[in-house]
Amino acid sequence: MANLTTWRATVLTLFPEMFPGPLGVSLAGKALASGVWTLDARDIRESATDRHRSVDDTPAGGGPGMVLRADVLAAAIDAAQIAPERPRLLMSPRGRPLTQSRVRQLAGGPGPLVVCGRFEGVDQRVIEARNLEEVSVGDYVLSGGEIAAMALIDACVRLLPGVMGKAESASEESFSDSLLVYPQYTRPQTFEGRPIPDILTSGDHAKIASWRRAEAERLTKARRPDIWASRENVPKGTTKE
Repeated sequence: MANLTTWRATVLTLFPEMFPGPLGVSLAGKALASGVWTLDARDIRESATDRHRSVDDTPAGGGPGMVLRADVLAAAIDAAQIAPERPRLLMSPRGRPLTQSRVRQLAGGPGPLVVCGRFEGVDQRVIEARNLEEVSVGDYVLSGGEIAAMALIDACVRLLPGVMGKAESASEESFSDSLLVYPQYTRPQTFEGRPIPDILTSGDHAKIASWRRAEAERLTKARRPDIWASRENVPKGTTKE
């Protein structure tokens, strides 16, 4: 049974049957079943007013595709009766990139309303009128915002208290300190001639921690120079968020 402090995700979509989808299994699914968080997937078409349940129309000024109507989406948002303190997000490829820092903020709050875009986009007027924060999960285009919404929600849910097995797990992952995670190893001791690095079986925890930090920095420099550059731009004595 959910309580008053339960983290909530409200999703506005044209395809509510897609939810919970992968959010209903593994860590997120167990937490959903136990009431750690709740999911309310609502059909935008329920706010349509014509007999055809139309939600889109041709773009003003011409062009290909269709655009999600401002009046219909605004009505769907209003019908959800979201509390003022809950963030209102629109999954969009033109939004600000989702970061682990933003995920932590969202996980620490009451839970967002997430609008899943479709077609060529959403009427700009409803974005402004309902104060939607546009969020992107990467520099690519999906058929709709549902998969992106699932990624955002999963990233938040796994940070909720009690969802992950060990509290320290989240502090040693990629992006937790604006670094990619260090290489991981487990049994067998040797795999196809490749042994586990000796330092990891030495029992010297200080040296292990130093090795992991160095490896995380090496990988970040090589694979994500953008993240490394942002770290270097943080003034000394401050913490990168």
